[in-house]
Amino acid sequence: MSEDLSADFVVVGSGICGALTALVLAQRGASVIMLEAGPRVSRAQLLANFRNSPRRSDWMSPYPFSPWAPHPVYRPEDNEHLVQAGPYPYPAEYIRMVGGTTWHWAALAWRYVPSDLRMASLYGVGVDWPFGYDELDPYYQWAEELMGVAAAGEEHPESPRGKPYPLEPVAEPWAMRRIRERLTGTYAVANNPVARNSRSFDNRPACCGSNNCQPICPVDAQYHGGISVAAAEAAGVRLISSAVVYNLEHDEQDRIVAAHYYDPDKNSHRVTGKTFIVAANGIETPRLLLLSTSERFPNGIANSTDMVGRHLMDHPSTSLTFDADEELWLGRGPQSPSSISALRDGPFRAERSSYRLDFTNISRVDSATQRLLMEGVYGPEFERRLRYSAAHEMSVKTVLEVLPLPENRIALSDRKDALGLPRPQAHYAIDAYTRGGAQDAKQHFTRIAELMGGSNLRFTADDFFANNQHICGTVSMGEDPDISVCDGWGRTHDHENLFLVGTGVLPTAGTCNSTLTAVAVALRSVDAMLPDPVLARQPAAAADA
Repeated sequence: MSEDLSADFVVVGSGICGALTALVLAQRGASVIMLEAGPRVSRAQLLANFRNSPRRSDWMSPYPFSPWAPHPVYRPEDNEHLVQAGPYPYPAEYIRMVGGTTWHWAALAWRYVPSDLRMASLYGVGVDWPFGYDELDPYYQWAEELMGVAAAGEEHPESPRGKPYPLEPVAEPWAMRRIRERLTGTYAVANNPVARNSRSFDNRPACCGSNNCQPICPVDAQYHGGISVAAAEAAGVRLISSAVVYNLEHDEQDRIVAAHYYDPDKNSHRVTGKTFIVAANGIETPRLLLLSTSERFPNGIANSTDMVGRHLMDHPSTSLTFDADEELWLGRGPQSPSSISALRDGPFRAERSSYRLDFTNISRVDSATQRLLMEGVYGPEFERRLRYSAAHEMSVKTVLEVLPLPENRIALSDRKDALGLPRPQAHYAIDAYTRGGAQDAKQHFTRIAELMGGSNLRFTADDFFANNQHICGTVSMGEDPDISVCDGWGRTHDHENLFLVGTGVLPTAGTCNSTLTAVAVALRSVDAMLPDPVLARQPAAAADA
């Protein structure tokens, strides 16, 4: 007799958003099954993978993909899981594994600025969110308290808050202190808010400053999806790993009644439930919806208006690398500790993108070594130049806003993976709006170099944009089904018991890492799925939405 797989809530995806959603639902008394396509890998194994990797600068190297649930890998060669359809490459990185992609992240936990949620009304571009910043504030706070976000509130006035950050700032690295001191009077350099312990918190230690936050924190001071999963399982959530969901089944009333998944041997299993939640990131979520076709939904579940997969956004970066006139010795402390945030908003957004300027604190030894070897430098000259670069070299990058354009999208490829499922395909371009922000940033790059006594300035090429792996959009929230996939609570327009959580639901990208906002929005969605009987966070009207 086959096992009965059924629960009140079925969550697809065990990343930080899916796991925290499952955790809160279980805490409120619901039965929850969480399905994860990838395997369960211990933290000890991931640390060993990193320490033994011949490619330390390849932050995906500790996370090998499984044959049944591949994720994009680009080194030493492209596994072509994410098929590129142009016109601009979109080499997104994410992890299909228990705990998801936040095993490997910088832990930056910026809030949006209020204007990010009102782009159409204020600037005539993009879209407005179906709710405002003030409504999101308590959910931001809840997310920050769960994750242990560390920062000083007065450093970030552009993102108002009702309560203080739960933790004080992580210690400022020497290099960032010197940059802040030398730029004072021209630029305000602030400590980044981070989901990283500045003191013992949640039975985890404080940051030890080892400088390998990416690909993995060696002491577990940094919050990640593995912690979320452990908390969810402790609350009673049942996790099934290596479960590749390939179809969502609906009934005659368009309610989702089951999720079908393959195990690694391609045996099919069926999981039933009352409410279904897809939390499989901004690429794998639309992929699953597009795969789930039926006679009534020939173009995929939740896709009656052809919006699934559209409005793909990220945060492209341009950068300047140069040699400061004093020794900074980047590489002690967190990898991304400081930013200039004054350029995140303003009337200029009607014409070009906003951006944040982010200072990198990654040790220069590896990159300088590779560069010098490529130049054929050896012996005493190699040692001299390596020491100089390691001590003096620094860089600053843009984190550029991207508009939600329907032509930027995730679709299904004709190419198949090992289970015979179509691979995701990216259609992506960098438009004039984003390029305008990149051009504007050059004046600030140059001025920062001047203030640091910079020499040997190296700007990225005009048509080169690094990818930040902040996958947004593709299943956006909105009030109008013609331009969105789900409503303001994450409930799909086509299916009353199918919710979407994760960065894919964010209608606009702003200029900050997307994880904190996605978690806050997911927690808000939980109040529509199963209101807290004690706290009653949910407005009364939402229960009838």
